[in-house]
Amino acid sequence: MTNIKAGKNNVLRNIPFSPPDISELEINEVVETLKSGWITTGPRTKELERRLAEFCHTSRVVCLNSATAAEELNFRVCGIGSGDEVIVPSYTYTASASVAIHCGAKVIFIDSQKGSTEMDYDKVANAITEKTKAIVAVDLGGVIADYDRLYEIVEAKRRDFIPRGNTELGQRIQKAKGRILIFADSAHALGANKKGKMSGQFADFTDFSFHAVKNITTAEGGASTWKDIPDIDNEEIYRQFQLYSLHGQSKDALTKNELGAWEYDIQGTWYKCNMTDIMAAIGLKQLERYPDLLNRRKEVIAKYDEMCNALGVKYLKHFSSNSNSSGHLYLTRIPGITDEIRREIIIKLAERGVNTNVHYKPLPMMTAYKKLGWNIKDFPNAYDYYENLITLPLHTKLTNEDVDYIIKNYKEVVSNYI
Repeated sequence: MTNIKAGKNNVLRNIPFSPPDISELEINEVVETLKSGWITTGPRTKELERRLAEFCHTSRVVCLNSATAAEELNFRVCGIGSGDEVIVPSYTYTASASVAIHCGAKVIFIDSQKGSTEMDYDKVANAITEKTKAIVAVDLGGVIADYDRLYEIVEAKRRDFIPRGNTELGQRIQKAKGRILIFADSAHALGANKKGKMSGQFADFTDFSFHAVKNITTAEGGASTWKDIPDIDNEEIYRQFQLYSLHGQSKDALTKNELGAWEYDIQGTWYKCNMTDIMAAIGLKQLERYPDLLNRRKEVIAKYDEMCNALGVKYLKHFSSNSNSSGHLYLTRIPGITDEIRREIIIKLAERGVNTNVHYKPLPMMTAYKKLGWNIKDFPNAYDYYENLITLPLHTKLTNEDVDYIIKNYKEVVSNYI
């Protein structure tokens, strides 16, 4: 954080929206990795996978180069593709939908519940057809979606489900589940918990993001985890992820480095999206620090909640008696304002050195999805939530003085409009 002068007597802070929190621990671990001579996928990546599985209370995790890759490979492992339909919230980032399209599936968008980022689960139930193979839930901002409701919906439709995986493993997974699959876009939600379960334990398959702006980072990066599936070995699923992420190559570089193990096979014409040990080195130390980082986010959220309650501003609720968010984003909604006024407020806050954002512009408003035939007029609740939304800085580089400064200036600017 730096100070910039404005005018003759005023000093403004320049508060970035979401910088990475990198300590000497991460730097030293990266240096040790560089010195080790092993910088691609290797022992540190495998150790990060092990620790993440332990953290999430799941059996297996695979680390990749992005959450987007993790989401797409989740679909591919489950054999979802051409002729299938995938239900996705209209209020999310593009990766939640685009990966299904990459696989050849058709996306079916669902409007939000009124006044909420969560999709309308009644509309989810009504949108299911014989072609529906998956539902994507989004743990937006780090708040875990209502997976109990989703499982009720897919169990009620079980008798209509026809396994139709476009791969042999995907067919077996669909047959073993015997129902529409539930995927969690938990890019924001690592470390969140609800009713005694950790994020990663709710959906059939879950992805996480370690992008530079996320709660923990590997610069870029992501991971997949999944629930145990009866009669299907987790090692077989893990191996398929490895094949998809390394050109279909039967051995990774670490295995090929063993004595006499140079030869390998190409088992499919697949993709290149593995995580490197340099990335994993950052992630290992980030994960060690993560409990303290989560606590700090909770402290900042408490101060923001108090401000919003005093102003009468609506906000995304992160904590309840039985759930804890990962506190990734702080969404505020200013009652009665238009999109035009929202943009004006964002500029005024930026002029005071408070950099804000908007999460998200609903996907039916985006050019790519409009070209596919979607119209935001069909998603009034999603648009209503978006129209007066401003996302405040929420990260662990904020000092108490920064938080007080944000609150002071937000109050001064917003009070003129409510």
